[in-house]
Amino acid sequence: MTEQDDSAPAVRRNPSSNVALDETAKRIIEQLQQDGRRSYAAMGKAVGLSEAAVRQRVQRLLEAGVVQVVGVTDPMMLGFSRQAMIGIRCSGELDKVADEIADLPGVEYLVITAGSFDLLAEVVAADDDQLLEILGRLRSVESVTETESFLYLKLRKQTYAWGTH
Repeated sequence: MTEQDDSAPAVRRNPSSNVALDETAKRIIEQLQQDGRRSYAAMGKAVGLSEAAVRQRVQRLLEAGVVQVVGVTDPMMLGFSRQAMIGIRCSGELDKVADEIADLPGVEYLVITAGSFDLLAEVVAADDDQLLEILGRLRSVESVTETESFLYLKLRKQTYAWGTH
């Protein structure tokens, strides 16, 4: 099992925390999507605000949970040779089950879904043994009734530049 840095807390989305974004905020978000390290001064020039005004707006976006500025890594380059999406069927209260699964080591992304699965969990593992360990933990959650694994073979596209318009 590899060590994980727990200094950056997991982001849990709250659908009731909708934030109204004006056009300037959307343009700032687009700037961050292009380059999360872009300076406030450069963003200010692009959106027509001062460096200080952009800094304040970015801080508000961060605090509201609208954006998160992180370094996106390639798991393969870090020694994690197995990635999979796990479809999960379960009984019981979905929010409770989702919270329990979200806390499991190796689960990097989790969504409640509509369709043939109740939950989809993306997992990252160093090797097959660790993937089996993660699957075992998932299957041991009391309300989990069935899982189906979709092993990633090759990444073809990954983007975080979702439209803001």
